Amino acid sequence: MNRLSAAAPSQALVHPPIHPDERAARVQLAACYRIFAMLGWTEMIYNHITVRLPDSVTGGEKQFLINPFGLHYSEVTASNLVKIDLAGRVLDGSTHRVNPAGFVLHAAIHDGVPDAHCVMHTHTTAGVAVACLEGGLQQTNFYSAQLHGMVAYHDFEGITIHADEGPRVIRSIGDRQAVILRNHGLLAWGHTLPQTFAILWTLQRACEIQMATFSMGRAIPVSEAVAEKCTRDALQFDPSHGAGQDVFDALVRQVDRIDPSYRD
Repeated sequence: MNRLSAAAPSQALVHPPIHPDERAARVQLAACYRIFAMLGWTEMIYNHITVRLPDSVTGGEKQFLINPFGLHYSEVTASNLVKIDLAGRVLDGSTHRVNPAGFVLHAAIHDGVPDAHCVMHTHTTAGVAVACLEGGLQQTNFYSAQLHGMVAYHDFEGITIHADEGPRVIRSIGDRQAVILRNHGLLAWGHTLPQTFAILWTLQRACEIQMATFSMGRAIPVSEAVAEKCTRDALQFDPSHGAGQDVFDALVRQVDRIDPSYRD
């Protein structure tokens, strides 16, 4: 008996067999949750990474996978991810709850940004600290210089459980894939999950270096011309250079050595 079919009824999908494309999306997303746990990008049972399912699975309807509310990222598996639609309706028979704060923000982006296949949101210390800083992310380090013209800001409106905030989030984001939610945290979206991860990792790293630098004194600014050049030369987001796939694969191999149960 394979591990998917052997899962407990509360965790397993109610209506197997599952489409191969959905299965692949579930395994990749579950791996990403474990990577976040490995990196310490967790906030108890909160925050979310979501992936929109392909048309081959949904027939054109916008549906996405989200983590079951109440589980730590280290407990997420391919089978206990919850499939929902843009109205938050559970589509796979899961008995797990979905956090409204995650659903509202992620559903708005999956619906309003055509290329947002994946959306990631974190409350890391460095990310929230920079989000709370007047002026936000400064162009002062190797990583922020690779995000020239890529960072959007959205003003804080409270906990994101109100659907009417969605259109304002979309207007704030525009076409920028790295987002700082003021007084709140970081967000990234991308055409693929690995690309989204590469963008968020770079944004997170930029915030970490800025927080460390500012604790010591004034930073040396990076000029607009140099930042533009850095962003052009940074190939980790470019689909023709893998768009983060190689980095993501390396981290999946680490997770596999630690605990491959995310595949269940």
